[in-house]
Amino acid sequence: MTEATGTPDSTDRPGVEETNPHARTVRRLAAAMLRAALLPGALAVLLCTVVAAFLVGTPGLVGGLVGGAVAFGSSLLTLWLMRSTADFHPMFVMVAALGGYIGKMVVLFVVVTLLRGLDFVDVRSVALTILATVLVWTAAEVHGFRRTRTPTIVLPGRS
Repeated sequence: MTEATGTPDSTDRPGVEETNPHARTVRRLAAAMLRAALLPGALAVLLCTVVAAFLVGTPGLVGGLVGGAVAFGSSLLTLWLMRSTADFHPMFVMVAALGGYIGKMVVLFVVVTLLRGLDFVDVRSVALTILATVLVWTAAEVHGFRRTRTPTIVLPGRS
C-alpha cells in the first residue's frame, strides 16, 4: 500500500522484490495522476461537447465527441507510456516521453487533417475539445502529482 496515494502497488505483493525504486515511484505517480485526471477530463469533454452541439449543431456534437475521444486516448497513452517505461533507466524514460509526445502530436495533426473534408464533423469543435480536454487533464495530473508529495530530486546516497 502506498503512503501517498493509499492504493495497492504491484511491489506490495508478497514475493515481489523491489528492484527499482524509481519504477515504483513512477507507477505510484501514474496511478495518482490517473485518478486525479479522469473526472475533470470527462467533465471537460462533456462541457465542450454540449457547447459545440449548442453552437454548431450535430456536426459540433460529433466534433466534440471525436475530439474528446482523441484527447482521452492521447492522455491515457501518456500514462500507459509512463507505467510501461518505469523499469528503464530514467534517461530512457525521458527519451520515451519525448518520442511519445512527438508521436501524439503527429496523430493529432493527422486526425484533424483527415476530418477537415467531412461535413458531419465540425473540425473547430474537434480541435477546441482536444485543446480544452488536454489542458484540463494536464492541470489535473499536475494536481494529482503534487498531492503525492513525492520528491522529484533524489540525492545520491540518500533514500
